Amino acid sequence: MKEFLVYRSPLGDMILAASDGRLGGVWFAGQKHLPDVSHWTETDRHPLLEETRQALAGYFAAKRQTFDLPLDFSSGTTFQQRVWRALLRTAPGQTTTYAHVARSIGKPAAIRAVAAAIGRNPFSVIVPCHRVIGSDGGLTGYAGGLQRKAALLALEGRYPPSAINKVFSKGLPKRREAVTA
Repeated sequence: MKEFLVYRSPLGDMILAASDGRLGGVWFAGQKHLPDVSHWTETDRHPLLEETRQALAGYFAAKRQTFDLPLDFSSGTTFQQRVWRALLRTAPGQTTTYAHVARSIGKPAAIRAVAAAIGRNPFSVIVPCHRVIGSDGGLTGYAGGLQRKAALLALEGRYPPSAINKVFSKGLPKRREAVTA
């Protein structure tokens, strides 16, 4: 059975889930492909989830850029797992494209399948799918929303906040979203 806790990040509530000593997922509340957590147990006393919460707090405070957590990729297909592992090779402050990820896993013609796998990444921020941009350099899909993607890239120094504010007239996300379990 999975256990979860809610982390109140600067970009909105995040659901952190673990099972059998491994991290099972990190999602923004309300994002696409968020699993139904109603049958999971909510906790605030899980060592791995607390470690994950502290790691994310450090990331959002710009005190860390990488994560060393035991990830459970078993929710994905073999192909999805290959894609998610490839994303881990994109360094903080850098970006990659869907085409580059497809080539890196030996499937250069599978750009759309790679994009679909990236969209199903169960580890928001931890497995950095926010670092994948379009071939033209534009911000493209992010299950947590493009404003969050822009904010994450700005946090990592990839884009200046002023440039992102021009793209999004409302600026970066400011409110927290409620979690409905």
